[in-house]
Amino acid sequence: MCGIVGAVSPRDIVPVLLEGLKRLEYRGYDSCGVAVHQGGELRRARSTARVAELQASVTQDGIASGTGIAHTRWATHGAPAVHNAHPHFSSGPQAQAASSGPNAKAASSGRVALVHNGIIENHDELRAELQGRGYEFTSQTDTEVIAHLVHFLYDGDLLDAVQRALPRLRGAYAIAVFCRDEPQRVIGARQGSPLILGVGEGENFLASDAMALAGVTDQIVYLEEGDVVDLQLGKTWISALDTSNAARPGRYLPVQRPVRTVQAHSGAAELGPYRHYMQKEIFEQPRALADTLEGVAGISPELFGDGAWRVFKEVDRVLILACGTSFYSGSTARYWLESIAGIPTTVEIASEYRYRDSVPDPKTLVVTITQSGETADTLAALKHARSLGMEHTLTICNVATSAMVRECKLAYITRAGVEIGVASTKAFTTQLAGLYLLTLALAQVRGRLSDEQEAAELKALRHLPLALQAVLALEPQVIAWSEEFARKENALFLGRGLHYPIALEGALKLKEISYIHAEAYPAGELKHGPLALVTAEMPVVTVAPNDMLLEKLKSNLQEVRARGGELYVFADADTHIDSGPGVHVIRMPEHYGALSPILHVVPLQLLAYHTACARGTDVDKPRNLAKSVTVE
Repeated sequence: MCGIVGAVSPRDIVPVLLEGLKRLEYRGYDSCGVAVHQGGELRRARSTARVAELQASVTQDGIASGTGIAHTRWATHGAPAVHNAHPHFSSGPQAQAASSGPNAKAASSGRVALVHNGIIENHDELRAELQGRGYEFTSQTDTEVIAHLVHFLYDGDLLDAVQRALPRLRGAYAIAVFCRDEPQRVIGARQGSPLILGVGEGENFLASDAMALAGVTDQIVYLEEGDVVDLQLGKTWISALDTSNAARPGRYLPVQRPVRTVQAHSGAAELGPYRHYMQKEIFEQPRALADTLEGVAGISPELFGDGAWRVFKEVDRVLILACGTSFYSGSTARYWLESIAGIPTTVEIASEYRYRDSVPDPKTLVVTITQSGETADTLAALKHARSLGMEHTLTICNVATSAMVRECKLAYITRAGVEIGVASTKAFTTQLAGLYLLTLALAQVRGRLSDEQEAAELKALRHLPLALQAVLALEPQVIAWSEEFARKENALFLGRGLHYPIALEGALKLKEISYIHAEAYPAGELKHGPLALVTAEMPVVTVAPNDMLLEKLKSNLQEVRARGGELYVFADADTHIDSGPGVHVIRMPEHYGALSPILHVVPLQLLAYHTACARGTDVDKPRNLAKSVTVE
């Protein structure tokens, strides 16, 4: 993984490929590269620097062509190094020229060029087979295996070679490949990793998502699992493996996929007056929430799709599947679903759920939460739940055209807009808004939401954007704290009840972008172990709303102070927690009841952001992380 762009065009397509890579930089990457068909040979440039440096190298080397592929790589197999960067070449059973250094000059050896997102699980056995046939490997990647396999199977028709290679791959992939012997032709395929076809006027494109093609074409085909697409000048063909005829395995048949008009505006990626995309997206949260709640005139199951009322009547429990930040939004929703809707709820880390024995219940509503809608672990967990007989599925997702939305029967689209920063912010708060609407809809169906309560809840939801504006005004106070945090290497976060998952999310944000080790605990767990870590050098961040657990929380704070710990408390105005020696307090503008987590997470985002800035880290592209996790 992480980003793919490819094209066949009568014009020089290299600027489009490189601009597409720039638009995919938000996904995170540690190397990048481009390969083209030029002058009857394959030419390539790769770099472990940013796309801008790759672009300079491409210009200097005069790389230009109407046929090419490009890639940003987030390392899985093999270190972030030029020789592991994509595209990979195969020249046949002979030595492959290796590259070294942070920037590799254009290379012109090779017959097959290929880029790949995903993981090939049986790459070791394929590597051994191909080495036995004389192929030499210059990288540690699983991707190079595919390039050599396609080369080995090539007999004058690239589409045929790819279709014969794919059944031999076990794992997840999205690939784009072209051959020296067939100019103006690129083949793409996907299985478990997203890939789209962009249809232009006399030219055609491949990309990981429509964002990469913003301003180039808005005519998009979302390839389905197992699809293979053949791009030529002004023509495309899509085929899929025929699974209906066991007597003829490996046969591909033509298929039709709808062409959709998708407005992936490039303006969404403009930084504007902000220092980083993460800061921009933190401050976009009032608008994102307003957009997410737009059109919600009343609480109704049909907000989640046709037939939702019948489904909500049939289910008697909820299973939430998610990863990372989305898991914490689901963990928050569990408190709402059980206390407001009165429905038993389980929240599972998607990557764990699919590999453990669980007790299925067909009357369960399976809820997936994902920003991109392409998260591999969550998609796999959904399919696992359905294989166990749980067919009532719903997703809270930010991308209406994603695989997750297509896989689930019901959906709520959060409308957060494009999120560029790897550390999620506005996607999280809009997920919480969607989950709160789900809670209210289930409560209504179960007879637990009166007309008066519905009116009050709608009023509170509509006030959220304004309430968030008041929270964002606390930024100068948070900046003062961040200067202290920047000198620390460890931090504890505390919360109770509904706000414990918010403490978890705050700790995640701090560790993601500042690289400070941070952990979060329910405040009542301090005396069961974490208190041993508390010293004057261990800042303890506490989420302190004025709720039923406030007095318990105050006792926990005293436990910290008694051990010399430094407290940093985000407290509601009427909590009577005051600043003093070892106690630093920022007062929230107002208490917001059940919706308080949506407000309390925002200063935690700001704290992480400004601490990272003070430490000089790459805020939008933190090391080792990717935005769209499309592999296990």
